[in-house]
Amino acid sequence: MTAALVDRSALAVDPLDAARVLLGCQLVADTDDGEVRVRVVEVEAYRGRDDPASHCYRGRTPRNAVMWGPAGHLYVYFVYGMHFCANVVALDEGRAGAVLVRAGEVLSDPGIAHVRRPTARGRDAELARGPARLCALLGLGREHNGVDLVDPASPVRLEPGERVPDDAVRTGPRVGVAAGQQRPWRLWVAGSSAVTPYKAGRERADGPDW
Repeated sequence: MTAALVDRSALAVDPLDAARVLLGCQLVADTDDGEVRVRVVEVEAYRGRDDPASHCYRGRTPRNAVMWGPAGHLYVYFVYGMHFCANVVALDEGRAGAVLVRAGEVLSDPGIAHVRRPTARGRDAELARGPARLCALLGLGREHNGVDLVDPASPVRLEPGERVPDDAVRTGPRVGVAAGQQRPWRLWVAGSSAVTPYKAGRERADGPDW
């Protein structure tokens, strides 16, 4: 039986609204070690040319093209020459917006998760805390850029989970961004040990660091 997936229309909204939708959803990836499933507990919203922290702040390029829609696709990019980050595209086609998945709680076999993330050293909270660790756990890389998360045949899928109650959602500044620092566009689940500690970026006003 094919699992239900998040409806694309639920993501074709303002990135801040899509971020709220994503909290509590489950990202599921088919990896070489088996299926890995995480519950999304921390996200950050990014808009387009009105958001100086966005990769689309200066307009459309071949690199950021996926972020311009349609909604429900995965926007994956390599940052600082070190690691990958994964975003869920929001809004409708032709309008830039996405939500960075910052952290997740592992719901699948923890043994498989620790094989994939041996540096977590037995600490479950470290398995998918932070976007780089989450991508490493799920095996997400450049080849997954543009993957459709709401296609049952996709190697990475987005399934609905139990909605996080409003009183368990916290908001605050995005982590480590160099511009638009004070916008409270990071959302997380209160009390989750997988949520990343806040770290302010070096302030600037002319667009994102890649």
